[in-house]
Formats: sequence, structure tokens, C-alpha cells
Amino acid sequence: MHKRRGYASLAALTAVVLLISGAIYVGVGALQGRAAARTPSAARAAVWVGTWSAPPVEAAAGADQRERGARSVRNVVHTSIGGTAARLTLSNLLGRRPLTVAQVSLALRAGSGADAVPGSLRQVTFHGLRGVTIAPGGQSVSDPVVLEIPYDGDLLVSIATPGGPVTVHPRARQTSYVAEGDRTRDVGGEAYTSRIHAWQHVTAVDVLTREADGAVIAIGDSITDGATATADANRRWPDVLADRLGRRGAPRYGVLNAGISGNRLLEGGRGPTALARFDRDVLARPGVKTVIVAIGINDLMHAPRTATADRITAGLAELTRRAHARGLRVLGATLLPCGGYRGCTHSVQAVRDEVNALVRGGGVFDGVVDFDRVMRDPYARGRLRAVYDSGDHVHPSDAGYARMGGAVDLAGL
Repeated sequence: MHKRRGYASLAALTAVVLLISGAIYVGVGALQGRAAARTPSAARAAVWVGTWSAPPVEAAAGADQRERGARSVRNVVHTSIGGTAARLTLSNLLGRRPLTVAQVSLALRAGSGADAVPGSLRQVTFHGLRGVTIAPGGQSVSDPVVLEIPYDGDLLVSIATPGGPVTVHPRARQTSYVAEGDRTRDVGGEAYTSRIHAWQHVTAVDVLTREADGAVIAIGDSITDGATATADANRRWPDVLADRLGRRGAPRYGVLNAGISGNRLLEGGRGPTALARFDRDVLARPGVKTVIVAIGINDLMHAPRTATADRITAGLAELTRRAHARGLRVLGATLLPCGGYRGCTHSVQAVRDEVNALVRGGGVFDGVVDFDRVMRDPYARGRLRAVYDSGDHVHPSDAGYARMGGAVDLAGL
């Protein structure tokens, strides 16, 4: 009898404990739900999104020689969005033999030189190993590097190689640094005594983030590449767009630059045509939601000059079709005025006007960024407005790039 009463008391106590525990669980769940509602990003899964890119363009002159010797290049790259980790893409796209990478490091940049922020330098691995060999025409993506990556900040990507091919993005409008030997683990930049204006080996940086809604990527020519922007100041029009997207209340997107100076849509020019490289340089980038296409003027101004308005718009429509197949939105830019620039003849201007009319008329893109309208001289519509002209009558000044970056409708992204 006493034993049965003991069991009954124990059962009653257990029931009370379960009720209390359930109430606590429900209360905690409600608090977590309210916290998630206050901070929507906290409820998101972390995803990889591109924060910086520079398409491979050419092989450095003489860089395929075995006797070049061991050296380190410290690339300076500028982020558009931050995250809790990063991964790097290294390329040997244009090498004729394998590229051996001995060591790679990633660090936050201190100041304006080659110095790293103390405590920020991280060793980069590939499949758990410190080095990697990249086949000719290939690339390699690093393991995740745990490091708090800032929005709108500079990173140092230091790569040591014992010799071999060097795939580069020239005309970078950014100073990077070279040292003899393996200096990837140096926090100070004293050994980096040579300066270059190209990015070598590294073609992309992605970040792991809960904050970003995705990435916007701009494919174009020297005007997108920022050929006449002030060096080391990040004043290309995609940089301006990234600054706008970083403001409070704006949608959060990484901004990637896939511009190549001298690039064309259809044939010729520097690097593969936009049609040929679109899958690699645009569609393969992680997290891309929107593509901005700003290319075609080089097809009109330079030999062989076989491009017609119909051929240009057909090529642009092909890019749109391929992007739509991946579920991406595509915005198209009208072609800038070029009056006064060598090669910009009356016939070139006439075809440019025809292309722009077709782009504005719809059916080519999902939306239009009308660079021509905001950049042209209102009193001489075939020329850039003087304040937006770098002086060569086709490439914008810093003020021109700022106007272009400000012309993109953020709601349209």
C-alpha cells in the first residue's frame, strides 16, 4: 500500500515537472521567434556569395618560363560585401603547363600599402593541403578560410609560386605588390618592393554570409573595368553601385565586376568575347541574381567593323536567354556617346543610336539602365557631357563613373 502511494506521488511530481518544462520550452521558442523576426538575417542559412571578381584576360609576358624563380605576389582586392569566412579562386586558364602554388595566405589590409592587420593573416589550404597544382586551362577553389571579412574593405591575397605560368587581369586600376621568395606569411610588407597594376592568379573571392540577398554582376568592356578611374580609389561604376547597396535600408547584394578593357561582344578584342566567356565569368559565379550587360561599343568602333545593330542586339538577346535559363534577371545598358574619340565616325554613331533605340524598346532585356541618357551632353547628344568625360571622349571621369553607378535603379535589381 505504501509503495503504491509512493508511485502515485512520483507520477504526480513527474507530470508537474513535464508541464513546467513544456511551458519553459514554449516561452523560449516564442522569444527566439520574436528575435528572429527582429533580425531576419539571423534566421537565414549562411550561403556563399561573390564579393569580388576579375576575369582572367591574358598570360603575363615571359611568365611561362621555368627560370623565373620563386616569388610572391600580394594582390590587393576590394570587397563589396562581408562575411564570416572566405574562399579564393586561383586560375591557370592561360598557362601552357601546370602551375604549382606553394603557399597562399589571406589577410585584412592595414592602411594603403602591403602590410596586413596583425592577427588577421590566415593560411589558405586546398583540399586540406597548403599547396596546389593547377592544370593548364584550369582553376582551383580553396577551402573555406575563417576570417571576419568586412564590407567595403581591402584584402591581401598573397600567393607564392616557384615559377611557371601567370594568368593576369591587366589594367587593374589597383596597385598590388611582388616580393622575391615565399613571403606569404609576412605581416609586414617590407619585402614587397615591386609594384604591379594587375591581379595575378586570383580571379574571385566569395564570402559566407547570412546578410546578402545575392550578387549583382556587371559584364562589359573598359568602361565597366574602370579604365580611367583614379587608381587605388575604387571609383569604377560597379564600385559606386556597391557603395549604394551598402547603405542602410538598401537591398544587400555583392557586386562583381566582369569587365575587360578592350573586350567585345561578337568578335576580336582583348580576351574572349562576352558571348564566349559569359558562362565562365558570369553564370558560374555563386549567388548571382542579376546581370548588368554593358558592352558593344568596341564592336562598332574597331576593325573588322562588321557589327550591325541587328547583330549587336541579337548577341545581347543571346546573353539574356542564357541568363534566363539559370533563373537570372538581366538589365541592359545603353551604349555611351563617343563623339570626338578616334574611330567614332558618323556611321558608328548612327548604329549606336539604333542599338540604343532597340534596347530601350524592350524585348532584349528585362530592364534598361540608360547610361546614354544620363551621360550625354544635352546640347551635343553624340558626345559625353564635359564633366563626365575623362578627356578621351569615350571613357568617363570619376564624376562620370559616379553618375553611372547612381543611375542603376536599386528596386530594379
